[in-house]
This record gives sequence, structure tokens and C-alpha cells, in this order.
Amino acid sequence: MDKINLKVKIYLENEQDKFMGIGVLWLLQGIRECNSLRGAAAKLGISYSKAYRMVQNLEKSLGVNILQRRRGGMQRSGASLTDFGNAFIDLYDQFQQNCKSLLQPPFQDFQSKLEQMVVAHTNSVSTQS
Repeated sequence: MDKINLKVKIYLENEQDKFMGIGVLWLLQGIRECNSLRGAAAKLGISYSKAYRMVQNLEKSLGVNILQRRRGGMQRSGASLTDFGNAFIDLYDQFQQNCKSLLQPPFQDFQSKLEQMVVAHTNSVSTQS
């Protein structure tokens, strides 16, 4: 049996749509690193307009500004995260890591039982041959 890994997607949603997940987290972390929405979008390989919509959707859902926008123009001074935005990134990242770690014990139990089932099935088939 090949090695099995658990992959979990955690996201937050409101009544209309998802507004926070790993993609938005990566975008916000990129903004933190680049001090630029455009730079973070490029780093993730998404369009500026998509990145802008992601941030707008998050801000609308939370009712709080995540980005401190600065005039672009010739200087292209970009955008940075607000204090709330920085704290939110850290809080969400910790939350999603905690959720994933809580799933490890039941996954390990599942994996162990599955391996036993596969061995039992394989032994049963080989004795029938």
C-alpha cells in the first residue's frame, strides 16, 4: 500500500461565499513580505484584479480594513497590512494549523486500521489461490 497523507482544506464562509482560506492567507503573507498587492499576486501567479477581489471580499466579510492602501502611480508605493491585518494573519494561520493537528490522531487511527484491513485482505486472497 502506498503512503497516505491527509489533506484538509479549511476555509471560512459567510451566507454568500467563502471568504478566507489558504489562498487568501498566502496572498496576505505575500503582501506582508512584498508590501505590494501586485507583487504578492505575481508571486502567487494570479492576476492583480483577482487578488484585489480576494482582499475586498475578506474586508467586506469581516467589516474591517486588512490593507492600508497607498497611491500607486509612478512611485508604486503599494499596499501594506493594517495592524488588524497582521494580527488576523497570525490568528488564522495558528487556527488552521491547530485544526490540522487535531485531525492527526484520528487519521493515524484510520491509517492503522486500513493497513490491518489491507493485510488481512491480502492474506485472505493469497490463501485462496
